[in-house]
Amino acid sequence: MLTPDAATDGLIQALPDTLASKIAAGEVVQRPANALKELIENALDAGAGSVDVVLKRAGSELIQVTDDGCGMGPADAVASFGRHATSKLRRFEDLERLRTLGFRGEALASIASVAQVELKTRRRGDEAAVCVRVDGGDLEDVTPCAAPVGTCVAVKNLFFNVPARRAFLKSPATEFKHLVEAFQALALSHPSVAFSLVHDDNEVWRLPASDGPDALADRLDALAGGGLVGKLVEVEETTSYLSVSGLVASPDRARKSRGEQYVFINGRFVKSRQLDHAVAGAYGALLPERQHALYALFLDVDPRHVDVNVHPTKTEVKFDDDRGVYSFVKAVVKRSLAEGGLGLAFDPRARRVGPAPPASGVESVGPGTEAEGVDRPSFAPPPAPSNGDGASHSHVPPSAPTFRLEAGSGPDAMPPLPDAPVRPTDHTDEPRVPAPPPVVPEAPVGPIPSRLGPAPEGVDDLELDDDPDRTFWQLHGRYLLSPVRSGLLVVDQRAAHERILYERALSTMASGMAASQQLLFPFTVDLGPADRELLAEILSDLGALGFEMEFKEGKPILVRGVPADVTLGDEREVLDDLLAQFRRNRRSLRLSARENLARSMAARSAIRPGHVLGPTEARLLVDQLFGCDDPFSDPAGRPTMTRVTMEEVERRFRPR
Repeated sequence: MLTPDAATDGLIQALPDTLASKIAAGEVVQRPANALKELIENALDAGAGSVDVVLKRAGSELIQVTDDGCGMGPADAVASFGRHATSKLRRFEDLERLRTLGFRGEALASIASVAQVELKTRRRGDEAAVCVRVDGGDLEDVTPCAAPVGTCVAVKNLFFNVPARRAFLKSPATEFKHLVEAFQALALSHPSVAFSLVHDDNEVWRLPASDGPDALADRLDALAGGGLVGKLVEVEETTSYLSVSGLVASPDRARKSRGEQYVFINGRFVKSRQLDHAVAGAYGALLPERQHALYALFLDVDPRHVDVNVHPTKTEVKFDDDRGVYSFVKAVVKRSLAEGGLGLAFDPRARRVGPAPPASGVESVGPGTEAEGVDRPSFAPPPAPSNGDGASHSHVPPSAPTFRLEAGSGPDAMPPLPDAPVRPTDHTDEPRVPAPPPVVPEAPVGPIPSRLGPAPEGVDDLELDDDPDRTFWQLHGRYLLSPVRSGLLVVDQRAAHERILYERALSTMASGMAASQQLLFPFTVDLGPADRELLAEILSDLGALGFEMEFKEGKPILVRGVPADVTLGDEREVLDDLLAQFRRNRRSLRLSARENLARSMAARSAIRPGHVLGPTEARLLVDQLFGCDDPFSDPAGRPTMTRVTMEEVERRFRPR
């Protein structure tokens, strides 16, 4: 820090253009997907009827976007690489009337400052095209060339001159996933434009242009991998202030990830937690718990009432009446679902209602806050069909899959235990048929080790004895209680099971000796391009876990075998959940692929809160826990057990 005596003139200087451009690039181009988004937006603003994208090595080696739009002349082609250069703004008032996508005037300049860029462009009527080459922000060459009408921009070696930025790129599968998301959003918002995507010489999509009444549905179905026929309902409502149109899908098409939720404001794809919450609130109890609906909604609002310039990547917007827009979207989607009859097969009482309150102070719709011209739609499910004896049988979604505790192998191993029934913990008025008690095999139970290694504070002196008749009591289907010499041992049964499954998965992958059950009827799995890339990356480790899959380019994945402890009938859901959990871990944690997969498998397969364990099952779970390398915490670091000392208990009863 400078002292007053050290201050001299000349300390404040303007940044060199190259450095300023690299700093700007850090805001606009954070990863290859940002560059792709900017280039496609410019193509669409140029009136393109077709957009072709070619990628190599998830965009780090090549991002090429070719369009048949209006093109540019030689002077404009060079000027487009200048900072703050745009064709869409002339004065400040134009910001209030924006209807175009790329308007910042920073895209090409920012991309060219951190990559090697070649631009070829030609206007209709020009005899020749012009080719402009820029290397790391420096103009290298401007020459005539042969090219069709339109523009082709090739971005090579992104971040070649910013090694620190390149080092922070994620794995190719992750970066390709972000590229796919950017492509999907822009392709979906313009069904009248033909799109294609080729990655590493493999064609991922070829989407024809369509202007018919079903254009949006056809494009959404193609991007979602098919299966949406008959599961989409149209959303349409217009007021003097705001209009909304689009499609929402049946609740049974819901997924565990939010990757199939699209909201567009004046044709621009945006991310809005408030609007996502409004749609989730419209589905309410129709949506399976912890799952997210598929929808594509287009909001058209006067540009004077929405600010699209609040974030460098232009994916966030701010309305001058957030609450009114929230109420409007929720009411219109709710009414459309009711009119479309999509909830007929769902019983709202079988699921807990709705998501958590929205962020940013958004409140539920109350009297006097409805959007103008929109009545609050009411929706009640039809009565369940009767079987003739006056009793109604509502459809209850299947409960969480059961699990099986296993003891491994060896002469002292415990035999596998039967599945225990899952008993819901919610308090509903739905009649329930009690499940028969599990048949627990008689088996010798080995002693719990009397002394363990280093442990966190609170469980450092458990003083467990070797009593083979030790009893464990279950508390609220979540905790196992057992007396120890110094007090009471409390074990979190789900955390304990996660630790057991995590270490078992790591050991299995290391040994390559996984037990696999062959499927009598192999099934196929259709995955999107990003998920296929992810699956290809971890295919060998999945095989080490017991999955047997046939993976051929351009064909659905054939699953022939699954790990031996996967419940029959649950095979497809296990694979979907495993990939979803793997993606979540990769976004938030720095783990090796093998550790991530082991943690994902454990989180997906561990018993859920409310699972009832018999005495032998409880004892077996604790036995296996204390056989782990680290029995005191689950894979995420949460404690698996704690101890309540006798002193703590006595303080509760000691006279004051």
